[in-house]
Amino acid sequence: MNTKSPAGESLGAFLILDFRKTSQFNQHSFMTQTVIRKMTANEETLGFQTEVKQLLHLMVHSLYSNREIFLRELISNANDACDKLRFLALDAPDLMETDAEMSVRISVDPESKELVIGDNGIGMTREDVISNLGTIAKSGTAEFIKNLSGDSKQDANLIGQFGVGFYSAFIVADRVVVRTRRAGNDAADAVEWSSDGDGQYTIKTIEKAERGTEIRLTLKEDASEFGETYRIRHLVTKYSDHVSIPVYLKNDVEKDDESEAKSEWDQVNQATALWTRPRTEITDEEYTEFYKHVAHDFEDPMTWSHHKVEGKSEYTGLLYVPARAPYDLWNRESPRGLKLYVQRVFIMDRAEEFLPLYLRFIRGVVDSSDLSLNVSREILQKDARVEAMKSAVTRRALDMLAKLAKDDSEKYQKFWGMFGECLKEGPAEDHQNKERITKLLRFASTHASTPAQTVGVEDYVARMIDGQKDIYYLVAESHTNALGSPYLEAFKKRGIEVLVLSDRIDEWLMGHLQEYKDHQFVDVTRDGLELPGEGKDEKKEQKKESKEHKALIKRMKEALTEQVEDVKPSVRLTDSAAVLVLTEHDMGPQMRQIMEAAGQAMPVSKPILEINTDHSLLMRLESEADESRFKELARLVFDHAQLGAEGKLDDAPGYLKRVNALLTELSV
Repeated sequence: MNTKSPAGESLGAFLILDFRKTSQFNQHSFMTQTVIRKMTANEETLGFQTEVKQLLHLMVHSLYSNREIFLRELISNANDACDKLRFLALDAPDLMETDAEMSVRISVDPESKELVIGDNGIGMTREDVISNLGTIAKSGTAEFIKNLSGDSKQDANLIGQFGVGFYSAFIVADRVVVRTRRAGNDAADAVEWSSDGDGQYTIKTIEKAERGTEIRLTLKEDASEFGETYRIRHLVTKYSDHVSIPVYLKNDVEKDDESEAKSEWDQVNQATALWTRPRTEITDEEYTEFYKHVAHDFEDPMTWSHHKVEGKSEYTGLLYVPARAPYDLWNRESPRGLKLYVQRVFIMDRAEEFLPLYLRFIRGVVDSSDLSLNVSREILQKDARVEAMKSAVTRRALDMLAKLAKDDSEKYQKFWGMFGECLKEGPAEDHQNKERITKLLRFASTHASTPAQTVGVEDYVARMIDGQKDIYYLVAESHTNALGSPYLEAFKKRGIEVLVLSDRIDEWLMGHLQEYKDHQFVDVTRDGLELPGEGKDEKKEQKKESKEHKALIKRMKEALTEQVEDVKPSVRLTDSAAVLVLTEHDMGPQMRQIMEAAGQAMPVSKPILEINTDHSLLMRLESEADESRFKELARLVFDHAQLGAEGKLDDAPGYLKRVNALLTELSV
């Protein structure tokens, strides 16, 4: 027999079974299972099973990492409700009824352990309540935006996306009661929804004179802190200070000793986001005060940048440079980043995704409408939009520093003294902006005798001598040691400026700072140094000296075979007897010391010894016939060169022994 449905379809083709409140589930836990079977020979399609109580439990206890988030979610929903009414009232002004001022009102009762959050926004009908509150993950905001069009859709500043924020109330509440009336409906059409969070809810019709929604939470025993006025005030200030509508908190204030307590409403939030206002309308004093608010700093900021970006990624940023470095600046693991807002609702305090680590000292706010958040809105999902925003915010931050350097060099020097070493991390971490960062770097140099780092690469390039293309630098233990270094002798003779680097990070920096525009950075301690203005005659003279002193060079190689890779006549020495130079791939002494101090085993490498054959000491050594004495003197030459290059000796006791022996001999 072929049984047909009213539509004429075979009941054997599709079978829909609905099991509700089956015997295996008690009154506190039931399962709704819809099974759709496509009856074919070897295939059937089944619907997913949903255990409502377990799903709600998962959302409440696993979705949010911080219990206090619930208040942000409920205030955000209230703000959305008011924004929805504002949009709809543009075409239907009667929806405002007799109350045009929209707000959120919060009251607490420590004795009854109740927290009430109310708004006079759009409200809900019975159908809305069932659809939005009775269906987990059904977002009324998402549906509202979907139904908008044109400019209204672009201007809808609504944060709700997932339809789960409301259920965060069960993090702190044993019972939640919602009383609501849709704007424009009669008072008798209001609805009350209640649930204990056990997978079931109750709904009934009530009377409610005022439009909007009221949410009443009966707090759990371990959530009594949220029944205190001061705690709610703090949370509103923290999470919802800049939402577009005022948030009022009910206080009990003593008028005098004989009177009864008088209830009054205090606005807790600012209800205005400074960064959303046009820059022309904001005074320096307002920028300064806002910085102190967001950075918790008592000093004025050094500078700031306020910008709004539109296009594929729309956001507003307000960046500040503090006047003073924080105590934990050099703790790379300490919390850092900007305050993140989405549609003026606070999301997280230190969003580190928008600035690289070398700009960790920057404070401020970034507000966007199109970021991908996780469902709890506590974590950013890293995608192309986040990366695009990071790139844009980083460029804005660097442009802010470049403007400061151009407009106020004195203030920029103060900045450099505070945060310069942080900025030196940039070329290694941010290849995209390497040239921008390089222009911001400051160094000491032989142009002035002071250790102050005031020379930029553009200043250096402007002072280059004729024929010079490279930027020369010297890394030393200290500025004083560098100025007296034998490596600089030839540069002083030719009037060539050399950058002097003595910070611990400098050698690491220069390993990544290889060029600026068409200028190469050249380490003056490296082998193969070619000086500008060095003519063919000088090179011929050098080759001639190599031939003339071939025997001396050979003897020194043999005497120092364990200490040096090679011995060569020097082009860089004028006054000193000898100097140690590194091969192209050798690690510098400063970086080697840092790595060894960190417990890193370093490969053995030998430097090259360059000697000044015109120096009297080398002439005396060349005439030494006693081979044993020659070796001792050659080792002393090496020791002095090592002291000049590294500031320490590999064999200090041996050096002292050799010097004492020489002094004894001379004293006889």
